[in-house]
Amino acid sequence: MEFFRIKKDIPFMKYALVFNAISFITFALAVFFLFSRGLHLSVEFTGGTVMEVAYTQPADIGKVRETVSKLGYADVIVQNFGTSKDVMIRLPVQKGVTTAQQSERVITALKAEDAEVTLRRTEFVGPQVGDELMHNGLMALGMVVLGIIIYLAFRFEWKFGVAAIIANLHDVIIILGFFAFFQWEFSLSVLAGVLAVLGYSVNESVVIFDRIREAFRKFRKLSTHEVIDHAITSTMSRTIITHASTEAMVLSMFFFGGPSLHYFALALTIGILFGIYSSVFVAAAIAMWLGVKREDLVKAPAKPGSQDPNDPNAGAVV
Repeated sequence: MEFFRIKKDIPFMKYALVFNAISFITFALAVFFLFSRGLHLSVEFTGGTVMEVAYTQPADIGKVRETVSKLGYADVIVQNFGTSKDVMIRLPVQKGVTTAQQSERVITALKAEDAEVTLRRTEFVGPQVGDELMHNGLMALGMVVLGIIIYLAFRFEWKFGVAAIIANLHDVIIILGFFAFFQWEFSLSVLAGVLAVLGYSVNESVVIFDRIREAFRKFRKLSTHEVIDHAITSTMSRTIITHASTEAMVLSMFFFGGPSLHYFALALTIGILFGIYSSVFVAAAIAMWLGVKREDLVKAPAKPGSQDPNDPNAGAVV
């Protein structure tokens, strides 16, 4: 479906060097902030006290979070589990305060608001669990990257695989750079958002690469940068519709999903915006600079004088 069609190709590749210079500067700043400030890891990674409490009526998560925050816990995680009456509370480690003391303070404050609330379980989650989660998260990211390279190399050509993975890792690092610069809390939900962005960006790159391959087959006289400009221009309507509808859903989570979805939606928003940018100005440009050409994507005829069966112009008489 198309809301509009751009008849004249936009010369994106004419400004590829400028846009990639901007991209490189943004990437370098993200790496700098990651090393200088680091990520503000949540309790899931750093360890802390986990409490499970039960209410007789559906719990007001916002009110519970507010009550616990008043005790001085800035990074508290409050969420339902199982049913709307069961609440899990994750508290960060406090020096000189034991798990029992933390849970006693919290349950006392909660009982002041609702006398019928009961404490079901309290346990300490050590930082070694956080290290395992971080390791598994990095392993998942590495497997995704490897899978993307293999998929694109088989479906298109290795130059496209290299270009796509550079562009998509560029998106991931920039998301992490934003979280490091503003010291937003980095939790498991944010990690899930980063992995989702990686897949989302790959999808956009694949669409553009498909159009590039089609354009190489259809337009024999166009140069490589003209083919890429045509491919990107022809996907503009689809890109606007797809990303606008996705972002509308993400913004609804950002504004109405509550604190538990706030940073997840924020990571997706940053990823979607930079995903569009990287697919057009990073992935396509790198593929062009790596020397991708028609012969890489369109098989040559098996014998001299034979015609390419994939060429729509084959058999045409002028």
